[in-house]
Amino acid sequence: TPPVCPRCSAARPGGEPTIFSKIIARSVPATILYEDEKCLVFRDVAPQAPVHFLVIPKRPIPRISRVGPQDTELLGHLLVVAARTAQAEGLADGYRLVINDGKHGAQSVYHLHVHVLGGRQLGWPPG
Repeated sequence: TPPVCPRCSAARPGGEPTIFSKIIARSVPATILYEDEKCLVFRDVAPQAPVHFLVIPKRPIPRISRVGPQDTELLGHLLVVAARTAQAEGLADGYRLVINDGKHGAQSVYHLHVHVLGGRQLGWPPG
């Protein structure tokens, strides 16, 4: 059977700068919704819901499974920023936060990122 996400199966951690590193460096354009010293929020280029944006740390962490105790504050910050941006984007009726990890988790970019999806009733279970 073909992979569920061919792009995800081909993605590998390490090596060249990721597309997200290039967005942080402003060498690749993105629609930026929020930025501070720790993170960047921008619209997904292939939205899976009426509202779909990503929250990424500026410090590259390849996967959620690679975080440690030193990342606790940063992870909390990413979630608070996700919630505030969701509110600013009008998602008062709710939204979904998703973090994909590794090949089986369908991670397509090896730079930790939180997907925020909303703007319609989302189905369950996902995947």
